[in-house]
Amino acid sequence: MNKGFVHIYTGNGKGKTTAALGLAVRAAGAGMHVYIGQFIKSMEYHEIPMLRDRFPEITVDLYGIEGCIIGRDPDGLDRKSALSGLEKAENAISSSKYDLIILDEMTIALYFCLISRDQVLHLLDLRQEKSPGTELVITGRYAPDYLLERADLITEMKDVRHYYETQGIEARDGIER
Repeated sequence: MNKGFVHIYTGNGKGKTTAALGLAVRAAGAGMHVYIGQFIKSMEYHEIPMLRDRFPEITVDLYGIEGCIIGRDPDGLDRKSALSGLEKAENAISSSKYDLIILDEMTIALYFCLISRDQVLHLLDLRQEKSPGTELVITGRYAPDYLLERADLITEMKDVRHYYETQGIEARDGIER
């Protein structure tokens, strides 16, 4: 690719990570090398072992600690994990070996102030400098305006109806996790 674009998948609806992972599979199918860094998440959802086992073109790192950040105040371990993830993302960008880099839930790390605006803008500048042909996908709710302004493609997932809220259905294996 000559020019890589910046994608943002945001909004309160389901499907941001799923869309990004679908793009990763498509890219791997085209012979591209993909890096996926998942902020906040420590649990390997069912797609992660499958991606690792079946797609050698895809590298996956999880940047979360045990437990869920939702419903509690983030602590020093959460911040340390996010900063470590940010460093891994910078290394992936600087390596120039990936055609597609997905930073899943990065906007949630921003929202909880685990990483800063300046750090994320530095990451975008680093991509432009070191890997301008690399496609970059950032996912998560609450994408800030300054990030949206730097994006070439923005997709907003909108929650119209979800069976969790209307029927109390918890996350199911193979569908939500």
